[in-house]
Amino acid sequence: MKVYKTADIRNISLLGSAGSGKTTLAETMLYEAGVIKRRGEVSQGNTVCDYFPVEKEYGYTVFSTLFSVAWEDEKLNFIDCAGSDDFIGGTVSALNVTDSSLAVVNARYGIEVGLINQLRYVEEKKRPIFFLINQTDDEKADFQATLSQLKERFGGKLVQIQFPVAGSKNQMVDVLSMKMYQWGPEGGTPEVLDIPASELAQAEELRQALIESAAEHEENLMERFFEAGSLTEEEIVQGMRKGVLTGGMYPVFTACGMKNMGVRRLMSLLALLAPRVTEATSPVTTEGEAVAPDASKPVSLYFFKTTIEPHIGEVSFFKVMQGTLKEGMDLTNSNRDSKERIGQLYVTAGQIRERVESFEAGDLGATVKLKDVRRGDALNDKDVSYRYPEVEFPNSKYRRAIKAVNASDSEKMSEVLHRMCEEDPTWIVEQSKELRQTIVSGQGEFHLRTLKWRIENNDKIPVEYSEPRIPYRETITKPARADYRHKKQSGGAGQFGEVHLIIEPYEEGKALPESFRFGSQEFKITPRDTQEIPLEWGGKLVYVNSVVGGAIDTRFMPAILKGIMEKMERGPLTGSYARDVRVIVYDGKMHPVDSNEVSFMLAGRNAFSTAFREAAPKILEPVYDVEVDVPAEFIGDVMSDLQGRRAIIMGMNSKKGYEQLLAKVPLKELSNYATALSSITGGRASFTMKFASYELVPTDVQDKLLKEHEAEEEQDA
Repeated sequence: MKVYKTADIRNISLLGSAGSGKTTLAETMLYEAGVIKRRGEVSQGNTVCDYFPVEKEYGYTVFSTLFSVAWEDEKLNFIDCAGSDDFIGGTVSALNVTDSSLAVVNARYGIEVGLINQLRYVEEKKRPIFFLINQTDDEKADFQATLSQLKERFGGKLVQIQFPVAGSKNQMVDVLSMKMYQWGPEGGTPEVLDIPASELAQAEELRQALIESAAEHEENLMERFFEAGSLTEEEIVQGMRKGVLTGGMYPVFTACGMKNMGVRRLMSLLALLAPRVTEATSPVTTEGEAVAPDASKPVSLYFFKTTIEPHIGEVSFFKVMQGTLKEGMDLTNSNRDSKERIGQLYVTAGQIRERVESFEAGDLGATVKLKDVRRGDALNDKDVSYRYPEVEFPNSKYRRAIKAVNASDSEKMSEVLHRMCEEDPTWIVEQSKELRQTIVSGQGEFHLRTLKWRIENNDKIPVEYSEPRIPYRETITKPARADYRHKKQSGGAGQFGEVHLIIEPYEEGKALPESFRFGSQEFKITPRDTQEIPLEWGGKLVYVNSVVGGAIDTRFMPAILKGIMEKMERGPLTGSYARDVRVIVYDGKMHPVDSNEVSFMLAGRNAFSTAFREAAPKILEPVYDVEVDVPAEFIGDVMSDLQGRRAIIMGMNSKKGYEQLLAKVPLKELSNYATALSSITGGRASFTMKFASYELVPTDVQDKLLKEHEAEEEQDA
């Protein structure tokens, strides 16, 4: 492939739900552009874009794939994004480096939840959108119903460019060219015919709507339209380009990727209408500087994806933000302050790589064997040191504890997991000190199943999943008092330390009482020193030294605090973190010879543990804000299921084409929610979750947790 000028490059995200036909469409585009000689099929596992073994195994797109085609003297860079909501991370990354999106809709199923979720990110980015109603030849295809769904959601911005001829599986009317296209059994190059009388009225009506929309977006065209009553095809294209660029027009095309009908025309229209990189909004650095795609300026690259491929190693995908990139250039990694030499440069289509001499500003490409470049890094020529904002990915929705079946593989497994997270940033790995587990989080069951498959099949490490522990918190609800004496004598110097303390629930702004009463005894408090300790797991520990008369030397107070902190880190009830406790050490005893820091640490720890159990302790659980997007016909079933998960329904919003349910749900009850929701709605609903707060668990749940913890401790003993 030749080197294309910046003005001739268009970057497009290819979106659509799983089963919409994106990958098949991509295959046909590559075939028509001459990149491949034979079209593969998803069912056969031989498509260009789904080339990873896991994709062939499962039969769906997992990783976004860059492919480039030359068409009518323009270079079209596409990123084929996974349709499943489980792999939304690739879509988010793709939208960060492309300037428009082609949304593929299956004419049989209409707008599905995967596409709805993708479009939400497109709308946030304010990217131009084209729609393709695909697979119109299917026996159960309903073009009009699908079009109505799009109109319901996007209203007057939708402008229909094409429509299939009623009762035909191989004819399409194009209202821009005002011609009918007819294909043979193999698709490909169509026969261009006049529009038959039966379709002419509809074609003229749609063309008039197209002209009016084009004129609306270009002032000088509006004047011509009023003067002449019509516009030429070139003038319509001029208005459409403006409308698409400003987000005021969403053109709707039709095609059948499988039978190669309408794909050539689609690429021609995208070459005409999709924004050039020179017309798109310039990316902005972390310093707020806009970086225009100027090929004459110093080179700046942004890396949006890395993959590990057999026999090659790491492949790094980049966008040339400015300048002209050539082989052999020495660049600086602004994120890591390291040097990199650019080796071979490639135009890619899945595993197909074609070497090129250079890339101009705005282009997308790949290189290999960089020393230390990660997703999100920037490489810059001298005189510039740009860095680009981190991409915000959606919160995880599905968690599992993972461990190697063979303990000897644990370190290797950790290395593999780290590498996987570089490839897909929505895989999150946490070595949880609190839970004493390695936790992997992702967007759904399929997402984590894919991770497991790759570890076991690519890296040959058997692993197993289990339900992760819940990060509960422990606290108290009333004051309590305890004494503890630690005394040990074994030959020489002994150990002695005695601590008397009071604990109470801590609330922000609540003053320390002047005294406490337990039974008939009153304990006056004379604070000498107070420490407020923010806990890394949330909440506070307030430590008050109220010892008078030298009963405990001040040098032992830190040791007592250390013992208390040990118990805060492994709470007395379930071994979870404790929080929001005020501890007042008011008395004790020491020995002139046998007292030491260890003695008082142990005395403080045990006195605190005893008091904690007497202070009406409660367990807190993490509660999440959950938003469920669900078709209206499933809202009752979804709500019923949530209520069975101890959810509190907070409200409901009606959106275009679906309902949005808002709820607060304990994390414990969300363990398998992604799978359950998919089952209830046939995969047509989605949800997001975000941590909200810690709340008291119900009494019956607490009793169950205490019994489970006791059983675990007996087993470990």
